[in-house]
Parts: sequence; C-alpha cells; structure tokens
Amino acid sequence: MRLLAGLAVVVALPFSGAAAQSSLQPSLPSGTQQAQASFVNAQGQQVGTAHLAQTPAGVLITLDLRNLSPGVHAFHIHQTGRCDASGGFQSAGGHYAPRGNQHGYLVQGGSHAGDMPNQLAAQDGTLRAQVLNDKVTLGQGEGSLFDSDGSALMLHGQADDYRSQPAGDAGSRVACGVIERRG
Repeated sequence: MRLLAGLAVVVALPFSGAAAQSSLQPSLPSGTQQAQASFVNAQGQQVGTAHLAQTPAGVLITLDLRNLSPGVHAFHIHQTGRCDASGGFQSAGGHYAPRGNQHGYLVQGGSHAGDMPNQLAAQDGTLRAQVLNDKVTLGQGEGSLFDSDGSALMLHGQADDYRSQPAGDAGSRVACGVIERRG
C-alpha cells in the first residue's frame, strides 16, 4: 500500500501471556541497539510494555499491552520522554516530528516520524503487535528517539483518521510509555 510505504504492522491477537511476547520478540544479533518502554494508563497503573530494536530497516517496536478498551487506538511517538498520568500525559508533548512534516498518511507532505498505523485491542483488552517505523532510529542523528528530551510511545482512545491536524482526531491519551535505552 503506497500510503504506508516503509511501515509494516503485524497483529498477533490469538496469543497470550509470556508465550505471546516470546513469539513476537525477534532473535536479535549481538550488539543490536535496544530500548524499552513501560506503559501506564491514565490512573497511573502499569498496562504493559514495548520492546524497541534497531534494525537495518528502522526501529521494530513490539507491543504487549493489557487492560485497554477493546477497539482501534491511534499509536504515535511523542516528542518528550515524560508520562505524567495526572496531567493526561500532556507532559509527553506533541507528536515527534523532527523534519517538520504535517501529521497523517493522507496529508500532502505528511507523515511525520511519530505517525504509526492504528492498532487493534482485542475484546479482552490485550494488544500485541509489531510495528516497524523507518523514520526513527535508536542511534544518533536525525530521527533519534533520544535527542533532546527523549520521547514516549502513546496510545490514544480512538483511531487516527490520518489527516486531521495536529493529532489525527485520535481522542484522549490513554496509555504512555517513556522510551529508555536498554543494556
């Protein structure tokens, strides 16, 4: 699909628990740059994790979340590595856009580095998926998730419409995870 060139999503909902995480977790070569994020919900409760790995094609993000409302949720990278639940996660700032692009796959001149495809939480509130983002890096330089104030992964309450500015009309911020270097 031309609009999602460079991004791939695999949703693996039939798995659960540790088996799901190990089945989605790729076997990585020694020395691979990695990061992680622990997600909290708006009540400050931990609801899951993300594992990030640098690949030759971009950053592979493996999600394992629970206790979400079933349905489609927007999934983005935000520009600041802070997840203050008491402030509705506004501490994470706006979407990560180091090149100044507009938001959305359906917008001329879009999308920015923080845009990623919508994700589907199952009826039991779990979300297990892998997303490849080819516009960011765990290394240094343009698109680095560790420049300046770091960055955060964000799940929103509704689907991203891929066109509305500045955030795709995605609703409230329901889960946030600060991206931290691993190892």
